[in-house]
Parts: sequence; structure tokens; C-alpha cells
Amino acid sequence: MSEKVKDPVCGMEVEKGRICSEYKDKKYCFCSESCKEQFEQSPEKYITDSSGCCH
Repeated sequence: MSEKVKDPVCGMEVEKGRICSEYKDKKYCFCSESCKEQFEQSPEKYITDSSGCCH
């Protein structure tokens, strides 16, 4: 059984290790390449919001 984590861009629960990116020595996983690209363009926008939601 795969571990689930929260996509920092859209908030969906995703499988850890599927589509991921590293930022400041921490690994973030995403539901899609689109969310990953949004995160990589401006990661601080998504990791500083304590609610975990981007909208």
C-alpha cells in the first residue's frame, strides 16, 4: 500500500513518489505535471500557506 501525501498546489491526496519535485531539501509530490510545473514556478506561494490550499 502506497503512502498518500497532499499535493501542495491543489490539495488532492496523491501517492508519494509518483510525480515529485524537491525544494529546499524537501520532497513535494503532485497529482499531475501541471501542478508540479505551477509549484516549480513559484514554490514559496504554495509552501507558506498553512492551510495547504492554493485557491
